[in-house]
Amino acid sequence: MSETHYINIEVAYARPDKQLLLPLSVPAGTTIEQAIELSGIVQRFPEIDTGNLVVGIFSKRAKLDHVLAVGERIEIYRPLKADPREIRRQLAEQGKTMGKSRKGS
Repeated sequence: MSETHYINIEVAYARPDKQLLLPLSVPAGTTIEQAIELSGIVQRFPEIDTGNLVVGIFSKRAKLDHVLAVGERIEIYRPLKADPREIRRQLAEQGKTMGKSRKGS
């Protein structure tokens, strides 16, 4: 009988008012999608749309069928409320910048 090997990973999700980083031990060969299900994070944050998940590993986009490696952190991304390019365009029209102050203003 073969013994199941487990790896330690993390599942992260953040909203403006609450963040959660869940350490998790999963069987080797577990995919991102399986780990999210095993973590129970969707029960804690029911607004997570499992039909349209956008995820990453350490800030790099990843596919749900990615097989996890030891120590990887799955990040579940919230949908953007506005397109950053559109926001920059609107700010430029108003003579403003995103997070940077203009000299002389």
